[in-house]
Formats: sequence, C-alpha cells, structure tokens
Amino acid sequence: MDVIILFGALFAFMALGLSVWISMGAAALVALAVLGLGDATSLPTAMAAGVGNFELLAIPFFILTGELLNRAGLTDRIVKLLMFFLGRFRGGLAYATVGVNVGISGVSGSAPADAAAVSSVMLPAMKKEGYSPEYAAAINASAPIIGPVSPPSIPMIFVALVTQLSLGKLFLGGVIPALMLAASMVLLILWHGRRGKVPAANPVAYERGSLRTLFIDAVPALVAPVFLIVGIVTGFATITEISILAATYVLILGLFLYRSIRFDELFKIFRDGALMSATIMILFAVVGTFSYVLTVGSLSENISSLVDRLDVGPVVFLLIAMVFFLIVGMPMDAVPAILIFLPILLPVATQLGIDPIHFGVLVVVNLMLGLLTWPVGALLYVVTKMSGVPFGRLSIAVLPFFAAMLVVLLILVLVPSLVTWLPDLVFGP
Repeated sequence: MDVIILFGALFAFMALGLSVWISMGAAALVALAVLGLGDATSLPTAMAAGVGNFELLAIPFFILTGELLNRAGLTDRIVKLLMFFLGRFRGGLAYATVGVNVGISGVSGSAPADAAAVSSVMLPAMKKEGYSPEYAAAINASAPIIGPVSPPSIPMIFVALVTQLSLGKLFLGGVIPALMLAASMVLLILWHGRRGKVPAANPVAYERGSLRTLFIDAVPALVAPVFLIVGIVTGFATITEISILAATYVLILGLFLYRSIRFDELFKIFRDGALMSATIMILFAVVGTFSYVLTVGSLSENISSLVDRLDVGPVVFLLIAMVFFLIVGMPMDAVPAILIFLPILLPVATQLGIDPIHFGVLVVVNLMLGLLTWPVGALLYVVTKMSGVPFGRLSIAVLPFFAAMLVVLLILVLVPSLVTWLPDLVFGP
C-alpha cells in the first residue's frame, strides 16, 4: 500500500502535465504526509545527499562532449567513410545508418538527439537515392536505439552512478547486445533488399575521394568514443577525469583540426550543455528525496517481501520487469526512469540470483525500445518532424524493426551470458 501511494502520486502528478522532477518532489511530500514518515524539513538534506557524489561532476563534461561531437560534424565524416565501402551494395545508405549509430550514438546522452543528428544527414541522402519516405524514416527512427546500448553510453553511466556498478563492466556488457540489435536491422534490410523494397546501389556516387583522405578525415573523430571506452575499461583515470579529457579533445578537434566549430559558437554550445546538465542534476537531487522516503518507509524491503511471497523465478521476474520498463519507457525518458526505478528493482533482481550487470544492460535496452512505442514514441516524433512522414504511418513502418529488436531482447533475457561473458572475460567473474 505504501508503494502504491508513493508511485501513484508520482504518476498522478505526471498525468497533470508537471515535469518529472517536480512530480517526484511532490510525490515524496505526499508520501511523507500520508504515511507519517516525517516532515518536509528533511527533504533539503536528502536533495543535497542526492547530488553529493563526486563522480556526478562527470555528467556536465559528458554532456558537453556530446554537444561538441554533434557540432563538429562527426556524423557526416563517418557516413562518407562508411559509404566508400557500402555505397556499391544495395541498401548501402541503410547499412551506413545502422553503422553510424553503432559507432557514435549514445555519447550525447539522448537517443532522440542522436536521431536528429543522424537523420539530418541520412534522410536527404536516402530520399535522393530513391528510398521510400516511410522506409527511410523507419530506419532513422529505429537505428538510434543501438547507440545508447553500445559503449560509450551515457545511459550506462547513469546506471553506474545510481547503482554503484562497474561502468567498465556495463560498457562491455553492452557490446554484444548492441551488435545483436545492429545485426537484426542489417538482416531485415538485406531481406527487404531481396524483396525490392530497397533501391539498387549507385556505386559511382560514392567513389569520389580516396580512401586515404576519407580515413584520415574520419579517424580523429572516431578516437573520442574509443578514448572514452578504453579509459574507463582500463581504469587509467577516474570517470570525471576521462570526461574532462574527452571534452577537451573534442573541443580542440572542432576548433583547430576540422574547424567546424567557430569561437563565437562556443557560448551557445556551453549554454546548451549547461542547461541539459542542470536538468539532469535536478533529477539526481529529487531522486535523493525518493531514496530518503524509500529508506525511512522501508518500501524497498516491502517490494522484496512481495516478490518473495509471489515466489517468482529469475526468468519470470525478468520478463515482468522488461514489460514494466517497456511501458515506463513510453512516456518517460531513460534518465529519470533509470534514476527512479533501477535502485528499487536491482536489489530484488540480485536477491533472485540475477547478475546485476545483466539486469542493468537489459533495462537500458528496454527503455530504448520504449522510445519507439506508441503513444509517445520520442524517436517517432523526432523523425516525423524531420522527414514529414505522418506519425501513424511511421509507427507502422517501424514495426518490423521493433519486432526484430524485441526478439533480440527476449534472447538476451533467456541467455544472460550474451551480456556477462565479455565483462567476465576482461574483469573476471
């Protein structure tokens, strides 16, 4: 009953149109008053504790890195390199869209932002190549799901910060799932190509420029994500130090090597990064109030006791949790969903013998799939706006890709080693 009051109040305030962080704070106040857990004077201290983790300093720099990567023209350079190899094949642009999302998405911290960045390059090219508007839009809406699962991934960083799990293990745990998601899209595109849904290749259009020139142009941009992955996995620096070094590297790249960022643009870039960072830090602060209410009211223990009484096994719990996060991912962005629900459900999963890395990666995959689901579908709205394809038609066009990735998620649930094998190989069980 206590849990119903807390989360019922949360969703009621969200249904009224209040922002997530206001809804969370108001729900905590309601729970304190109704359940008699104390007065509101304890909440400021709880909010301060929510942002008291030193590692949270990494968030503004990771956000800034993403902003700088988007402004530095990274996407266009990677596309040109990929199209040198893929342009001669039927569906080359579709494959390149998947490849770009595997390589660079997730760094900005927002799959919709990644969709906007990639679609701005790929949609006009695909239209010129002869792709149907619905098919091109479906690929550009579906592929950004892969990025936040593939390292380096901002959502994985939030999982690590809120659960104290190893970020290196989470990064490595996302490698095989990301490749499986990409493979599911590639196989569908290949099948569609054989059925004539994908236009024939135009190799002449992609033979301009030497491989050496394209490679030299693209490699410095690719170093930033690789630097993040290697730095965090090897542990040669703290997560905060890595984030600062990455932001500095990309800034130098955009200003002096690519010269795609002007000095007069820096204020806007820093301002946008600061606004996004402030939004996320507010969430961490109000999550502190949620954690306080959960602790004082012993609500987490109540949830664990409920699961014990239901006597569900690990697989059944995972399937229920996946359906829950899929539904949560419809109206709610991944970051607040991770901050609110993961600290509550992870101890229950661990109690049932589920590997915490396995559970954390599955949650990220699930929340990303939620961005493709009706009625909200943040990725659908972004690509609808950029492509001009009506929301309803795009919702239907993405169904084959959504179904394929849902099958991948089910396989990951049933075969935990697909997530845990690589982290265990590198770090040990």
